[in-house]
Amino acid sequence: MRPGTRRHRIAVVAGGLAGILAAGLIGPLQPSAAAGTPGEVSCPAGLTARATCYSGQDSNGAHYAVAVPRDWNGSLVMHAHGGPDLGEQSDPQRSLDDLERWSVMVEEGYAWAGSSYRRGGYGTRMAAADTENLRRLFVAEFRRPRTTLVHGQSWGGNVAAKVVEIYGAGKDSPYDGALLTNGVLGGGSRGYDYRVDLRAVYQYYCRNHPRPTEPQYPLWMGLRDGSSMTSSGLRARLQECTGYASPPADRTPVQQRNLDDILSVTKIPERTLESHLGFATFTFRDIVQRLGGRNPFGNRSVRYRGSHDDRALNAGVERFSADPSARRDLSYDSDVTGAVSVPVLTMHAIDDPTAFVEHEAAYRAALEGAGRDRHLVQTFTQESEHSGLSTSEYANAVSALSRWVRTGERPTPASVAASCPSFDAVHGTGCFLRPGFVPADYSSRVLPRPGGQHWPALSAAREREWSRVEGIGIAP
Repeated sequence: MRPGTRRHRIAVVAGGLAGILAAGLIGPLQPSAAAGTPGEVSCPAGLTARATCYSGQDSNGAHYAVAVPRDWNGSLVMHAHGGPDLGEQSDPQRSLDDLERWSVMVEEGYAWAGSSYRRGGYGTRMAAADTENLRRLFVAEFRRPRTTLVHGQSWGGNVAAKVVEIYGAGKDSPYDGALLTNGVLGGGSRGYDYRVDLRAVYQYYCRNHPRPTEPQYPLWMGLRDGSSMTSSGLRARLQECTGYASPPADRTPVQQRNLDDILSVTKIPERTLESHLGFATFTFRDIVQRLGGRNPFGNRSVRYRGSHDDRALNAGVERFSADPSARRDLSYDSDVTGAVSVPVLTMHAIDDPTAFVEHEAAYRAALEGAGRDRHLVQTFTQESEHSGLSTSEYANAVSALSRWVRTGERPTPASVAASCPSFDAVHGTGCFLRPGFVPADYSSRVLPRPGGQHWPALSAAREREWSRVEGIGIAP
């Protein structure tokens, strides 16, 4: 077959997909029929008098939890959890814990359903498929909701964004809107580049991950196969090199300089340095293993700045280039196309130390590129935590999204801020919305990859071409 023909393009695409499936990155894409019947369980303490709760396990092995309020308003919130967790098995407690964490949705009258996913580890499309599978189960076991919203926080924001792109297109979409909070919206192919830089810069200064006396491996692996390193062991090495857990007065001059240089170059906040290094170690290992040992990360042309000696850093830091097929497959799994056809409301802490607020700029650019930014309203709060925002703000945000879906009247950041105090009168956790805030470009926070290091953002056209390959099972 001749290169450039449609048959050739589809063969290339099919070969790429086969590589992803073989690596176990995304798993089966077609949601399957759920197994068994959800059983009634005890609700979290705050919901005992307000709802009936259920749990079960679907045919893919994903555990889930469901709550139906006694005064149900007829709408359903599907929850996509963050992480990803790294255990191989689906955690039966995870979805129940998420129900307790997001109980405000049920308190506000929405039914709630959340999947623990069929396994731990990376796989954005896998998690999206499990979320859709649970929605179908809810409809079969209870009834079709008046409206269905999907909510995702952190990596779950990426999952929820893919849910509405894959399953939420067309006039018969089962999803009516999406709420993305503190979302990792830069996608896998560039959303973790600052952790790639941390992994390389840390090793340049610290030389203990791995130590010279230990088996060596390329840093893009995160951690070598077979390593017995634990989180506490990694924490001890970070402390050894930087003294990060000690008061500044107790650090040695070398530790303080190492810490200063690492933080200045990577722009990672000191208070989340440990968690970012953990992600660049254990989650990177998981991603690479699911890609069959291929490397999706690169820093070959990155110029590092902000250290006490940038010339020495750039000359001595380990360099590596992404395997184009691995970066393509990671892009296919998690990058957003912007091709949304339902209302999307985002809410992000301006000082989020984990998923930097500049992720929102990357997401807006994706929707603008697809000509779909009319479906997007972004709001920002003057908060500084990643894992949770004010309960009053969550109640207000889901109400604002629901109103947009029902009436077709697009809210503004100012109108969302103006409606928050009425919810704060009930929940009392504060409203910190800043309607005038606009995040800087993603590249202002995360060093760009010059020279073609970035796999281009997945286009809607490419998404449709993938969907036409026989056997994928994605709705076009």
